[in-house]
Amino acid sequence: MPATMLAERFHAATRTITLEEIKVPEPGPGQVLIKVAFCGICQSDLSLIEGHFPTTLDVVTQGHEASGVIAKVGPGVHGWAEGDRVIPSAGRPCGQCRACRRGAFTDCYDLHLMAFAYDGAWAEYHVAQAAGLTRIPDNVDMAQAALLADAVSTPFAAVVRTAQVHVGNAVGVWGVGGVGTHLVQLAKAAGAVPIIAVDINDVALERAKRLGADYTFRSDDKDLGAKIREATGGRMLDVAFDAVGIRQTVRQAIDHLDTNGRAVSVGLSDQDIDAGPFLQFNLQRKQLRGHLGYQSIDIGILAEMLSYGRLDLSESISQIVPLSRVTDGIEALASKKGNPIRILVEP
Repeated sequence: MPATMLAERFHAATRTITLEEIKVPEPGPGQVLIKVAFCGICQSDLSLIEGHFPTTLDVVTQGHEASGVIAKVGPGVHGWAEGDRVIPSAGRPCGQCRACRRGAFTDCYDLHLMAFAYDGAWAEYHVAQAAGLTRIPDNVDMAQAALLADAVSTPFAAVVRTAQVHVGNAVGVWGVGGVGTHLVQLAKAAGAVPIIAVDINDVALERAKRLGADYTFRSDDKDLGAKIREATGGRMLDVAFDAVGIRQTVRQAIDHLDTNGRAVSVGLSDQDIDAGPFLQFNLQRKQLRGHLGYQSIDIGILAEMLSYGRLDLSESISQIVPLSRVTDGIEALASKKGNPIRILVEP
């Protein structure tokens, strides 16, 4: 085990990034040390750098979508051993709130987020809670496994838990970038029909059609409503996802719902939500639900889906950059160069 490791460090005061040699962390009770294989670059990582997300630490290592191999097991850890291939959960319960005190750790009111409240995995090694680990099946690619901790699990939880998509639901997805592309794939796996992808980027729409969308429409099409009505046989959408998180997209999603339809906002921004007129919203009994995150069990379900060939994430890895060039990956995602779904960092 080396004494030091290379890690990306985000400095909150100046919003700058450095690459530093720091001490390899030691796993404490109930923890394991993971030698990182891959870690994704997420839009929320960019939001922290740009100042849209707060951090509780002056300096923190970023990266919260990781896969790797256990290098060392801390005291009191059972069921895990060195050499196990794992995915760490991207959050830790606070242990002090009302939910945690009654043992409902997945409902923690003050969840400590990896790469925001404690060091993430844009580094050679990462310390994780053993209780939140997911085992990676032997036949699952480590790079694809890294995507499961947020990039795929958050859309999965949005589809299955928050939206409760079921067989026969007509589903629309506004914004088919990283999150939206996986929403399309997972809505298809849940039995949605038809699935309609809406975006302003023609290349992204072509990809969405290839990965499961039945129809693709531009959001700036003046005939969008008529086209959705025709595609759904006049019933409009049972579920509409906003994967962008701006006023225009969430409003469009709500406007094209059927009576009793559910809009789910998955995208994040500092804008205010516009749900439209009360008369339309209430008379048609529409719903708007916010969504963030996932449960640890969701990662396990997705890993099994990959193992059995029920999910294909081969197109989701747009680029892999070495840790020494992590800023190249950040810039590529920020500029949307090549319409990336996910860019991975490889230490």
